[in-house]
Amino acid sequence: MAKKKRQVKEEPPEEYEFKPSEFDEREFMLKDLYGTKVLLVVTAMAIAVGAIAAAIYNMSSGIWYAGMMISFATVILMKPVFLKLGFRVDLLDTKTMLGNYLLFLMLALGICIVGINAPF
Repeated sequence: MAKKKRQVKEEPPEEYEFKPSEFDEREFMLKDLYGTKVLLVVTAMAIAVGAIAAAIYNMSSGIWYAGMMISFATVILMKPVFLKLGFRVDLLDTKTMLGNYLLFLMLALGICIVGINAPF
């Protein structure tokens, strides 16, 4: 016996409408502004801490770990210091603050190395 062909009914395509979320321009600008301010303060702190670490190294004839400990202690205390200075660090993302911490360590290390070498 012959089988009947199965008839396939075409379903109408689903209609999908993209609805973008609300964009808060003020919050975006505040985050960007605070991020820039925090970055400038981090840069100034890194230059100061790097210079202090180089001075400690030069005065104590080779105690390098004191400057390193000061740098890491500054990174640990950075968020509370920013809160005391009036910066709203809670507006910044975790990855932004992580980038600020890494930038601080690298810049402080660079300033320390430049301060330790012979021309200075």
